[in-house]
Amino acid sequence: MVGIIGYIGKKNAMPILLQGLKSLEKSDYDSVGFATLSDSLKICKGVGKIESAVRDRDLTNLEGNIGIAHTRRATHGQICIANAHPHIDCKKRVAIVHNGIIENHEELKERLIGQGHIFTSTTDSEVIAHLIGDKLEAGNSFEVACKDAFQELAGCYALLAISKDARRVAAFRKDLPLALGLADGGFIFTSNVSALQEWTGKIIYVKNYNMAVACRKEVVIHSLMQDTEFDCAGYAMGWEEDIRPANKNI
Repeated sequence: MVGIIGYIGKKNAMPILLQGLKSLEKSDYDSVGFATLSDSLKICKGVGKIESAVRDRDLTNLEGNIGIAHTRRATHGQICIANAHPHIDCKKRVAIVHNGIIENHEELKERLIGQGHIFTSTTDSEVIAHLIGDKLEAGNSFEVACKDAFQELAGCYALLAISKDARRVAAFRKDLPLALGLADGGFIFTSNVSALQEWTGKIIYVKNYNMAVACRKEVVIHSLMQDTEFDCAGYAMGWEEDIRPANKNI
C-alpha cells in the first residue's frame, strides 16, 4: 500500500491522476497503475517508478473523465504487473484501487473461486473487485453492490471503485485516511491531501465507515456503521452543501 487517487468530473481524468500520483512520490513504491472510463474501461500498469513504468505506454489511450490510480508497495504478492493495481472483476465491469490489508481475503477468495471467479494476481486487493462484481451479477446496483461488498471486508483499508455501467466512483474507508476534494468541475478522492493542493483547497475528510458515491454532478456520503441508518450528506457541483434525509435504500 502507498497512495490512491480518483477523479470524476468535466475534465480529462488522466492528467489529474498522473499529477496526483507524482505529488505522492515521497513515499516508496514499486509499481503504478491507472484505470479510466470513456466508452470502455481501460487499464495501464507497470513496475517501477512512474516515469519508467509508463515510459513505453501510450497514455493518450486512457481517455475519459472518470479514473482511478495507485502507487503500490508490495505487502501481499511479489512485485509484478499482475499484482499492480487497479484490479478488475472477471467481466471487466469494475476496477478498484486499495490501500491497506484485507484480513479475510483468503476465505473470500476461496468462496468466489468456488462460484467460478478467476483470479489473476496474488494480492489481497483483487478480491474486492470480484466481490463487487459478484454482487452486480446478483442484480444489485453499483452503489448497493459496493455497500454490501465493503461490509464483508475485514481489516483496515481505504479504497476506490469505478463502474463501467454506473459511471460512478465509490469510495470507502476503515481506519486509513481518505479525503475528498471539491475541485473546479469535479471531485477528487485521495489517500493523501498533498495530492489535492494543485486542484483545490476545499477538502472533506471522509469519516470512518463512510461510503461516498460520486457522479459528475454530485457526491453523496453514507454512513455504513452497523445498526445505524444511512446518514446521507450531499455536495452538488455548485458546492452549496445540501443535507438530505437519511436514505436506507441507496
